[in-house]
Amino acid sequence: MKFDNNIEEFDAIGDNHIGTSSDTPMRADAFDISDEEKIKSIKADVHHIMETLGLDLTDDSLKGTPNRVAKMFVKEIFGGLNPNKKPTASTFDNKYKYGEMLVEKNITLYSTCEHHLLPIVGRAHVAYISNGNVVGLSKMNRIVDFYAKRPQVQERLTIQIVKELQNVLGTEDVACIIDAKHLCVNSRGIRDIESSTVTAEFGGQFKEKNTRREFIEYIKLETQF
Repeated sequence: MKFDNNIEEFDAIGDNHIGTSSDTPMRADAFDISDEEKIKSIKADVHHIMETLGLDLTDDSLKGTPNRVAKMFVKEIFGGLNPNKKPTASTFDNKYKYGEMLVEKNITLYSTCEHHLLPIVGRAHVAYISNGNVVGLSKMNRIVDFYAKRPQVQERLTIQIVKELQNVLGTEDVACIIDAKHLCVNSRGIRDIESSTVTAEFGGQFKEKNTRREFIEYIKLETQF
């Protein structure tokens, strides 16, 4: 009975999209085996799942699926779990003395809900105020992509992006807003196809009302080109 109660509790956490930590929960032995070994193991597991569902894995359309899924998990959609794939983000002196807010908006974001392993699709908007250092624009996109490529909850993802940029830039003055659709909400459960989730993390000057408002106004601007 106690086990059944725990299962219900775990299901409730997942259905309510509750995260347990601002750090991705990882075991200490997460990288004791190689990517190739992980792919081989996951391939067998996916094969078993599909076989259990009654699918004919001798069919030409299906027989390659376990290997494709295993490679996708390790090399692509969960590649952000591997610290060796963390993007290097070199900073440069702010020689042009730009002292205003820099905003990188509408960064395309693809992640995966850690509760149901279904896609999260949306946009991230990131900003910082330089204290003497600047970072290449593409590095901001790469940081978003790195932390998105792992099983996630959106709140944690937002925090991780801000913390990483604060560390890279050596300043607390960093902010991130994410607006995303969760297919675990849109395609199952309540099946609300219209709703999206918005999360925000504000550091340093962005905790001030006027600075926050300025950031949001920049996001609202239509890009003309």
